[in-house]
Amino acid sequence: MSERCSSSDKGMFEAIVSSNRQIGQRFYRLILEFSGDGAIAFVNFQPGQFAELDLSGTALPSAEAIPEDLHDAAERKILLRRPFSFTDVTTNRDKTFAELLYCVAGPATLRMTTLSAGDSVSVIGPLGNGFSVPDDKKIALLVTGGMGVPPLLHLAKVLTADLHATMIEVIAFAGAKTETELPFEGRLDEISQQLGFSIPEFAMYGIESLLATDDGSAGYHGFITDCLAERLGQSDLASEDIVIYSCGPEVMLAKVAEIAKDKNIDCQVSMERRMACGIGLCQSCAVECRLNGSNETVYKMCCKDGPVFDSREVIF
Repeated sequence: MSERCSSSDKGMFEAIVSSNRQIGQRFYRLILEFSGDGAIAFVNFQPGQFAELDLSGTALPSAEAIPEDLHDAAERKILLRRPFSFTDVTTNRDKTFAELLYCVAGPATLRMTTLSAGDSVSVIGPLGNGFSVPDDKKIALLVTGGMGVPPLLHLAKVLTADLHATMIEVIAFAGAKTETELPFEGRLDEISQQLGFSIPEFAMYGIESLLATDDGSAGYHGFITDCLAERLGQSDLASEDIVIYSCGPEVMLAKVAEIAKDKNIDCQVSMERRMACGIGLCQSCAVECRLNGSNETVYKMCCKDGPVFDSREVIF
């Protein structure tokens, strides 16, 4: 495989909000516009990398717009930046546009809902190491759970670009506890779903997609990892022809890593930690990893050495 993608051009930039659109009960799509040095820095942003947003000065929504379970947490001061991966990065002349998908889960993301076109946001990035793009694989399986979708949507675009489209088949697997927790915009028609195109965001790249919910409210009834295991059991491809990319809850990543190990399939996982600084200084995002050829382990920084890791090296 090619080496992982990273960036040495990181910095602090001001981005302008282009739009901030609600797509579900708690899901939003935010588009940021970068110009000047920021546009140059983010134009080569790679799937799996992330950026840190300063939301400390963002206002709270009106009291009636605050979910009941966040009433107590809403007034907390936002001291640290928040990390986000992008679902897409595009350019238009001398501007770079970055789209991120977020879920209202705490005081910071609650404040993000009040951002509107023209507002300014301080952004540090690009940060971390992204997914490596295979040059010898026949099929890529994108496995996401909950809010692990953004970097895999971005990766889906890269894998289906002209350079790779004729070289690799891509299939997406997306799971959540229940249908309302799937961070997608609607469903395709019944015929499309029968053809295997369940998720519009992946279908736009011509990618087959499978849904799974724990309660059976949408798609496969059960864990997305069980759905993945079943699909692999039906495949006649050799393990060396397959690569798995995954992002989501750590318990899901551990299971994906286990499946990949059992079948001797290359697998990359995007880990999540509290990444306060984003550059490895605060040491708050340690991930325990194996040392090659040894029983010893070391701690790597998720923000600096990751957030994407080879699944074989992570101690879950």
